[in-house]
Amino acid sequence: MHTEYQTTVIRELRDQQVRFAPRHKKMDQLNRAERLIAEIDDSREYTYEYLCYRITDYRPPASWNSAVSGADLQHDLRLFVEDVSESANLKAEEVGEPVHTVHELSKMFNVSIKTIQRWRDQGLVSRRFLFNGRRRVGFLRSSVERFVARNQRRVERGERFSQMSDEEREKMIERARRLAAAGGCPSEVARKLARQLGRSVETVRYTLWQFQ
Repeated sequence: MHTEYQTTVIRELRDQQVRFAPRHKKMDQLNRAERLIAEIDDSREYTYEYLCYRITDYRPPASWNSAVSGADLQHDLRLFVEDVSESANLKAEEVGEPVHTVHELSKMFNVSIKTIQRWRDQGLVSRRFLFNGRRRVGFLRSSVERFVARNQRRVERGERFSQMSDEEREKMIERARRLAAAGGCPSEVARKLARQLGRSVETVRYTLWQFQ
């Protein structure tokens, strides 16, 4: 179970559902929580009454009505989904749609395992499933499609970065050093390298940012 929750109320809701909710309720709450994640606005605040109702279909007493920031909520609900799914002992074949492992996603998008982890931190919702009796992180196909639809440029950027060879990266970084030493600003350096190496400015910027 995760310990890095940003808010006490979501962690306590996790504890309650893990301990007391029947398995079929947990599965329903996972789907409700993931739908809610897709709607959260980081700049807003949300009352616990609203959140509890959206996830469990139960309205708590008004005295419990503390507020949670959208940014903290995005973070904590992803942990909530992982923890509750782990407690439900879900088998990958039970969910009615394909489930991808971290390694499968890495191959599908031609990105590193580290990039998949970064995508999880940036909103890709994961659950914990039993694959042949072994518990591992997995991703519903619908969750992956939702993340890609909302983060198309980020996904494309990750693919382009991974498709660059080590030799190409080293050449780019060395040229960037020389241009910067000659007084070039970051945006000017990125534009020149893009022209010289036949890469998009966005790819160059992302590669240099990864190196830094």
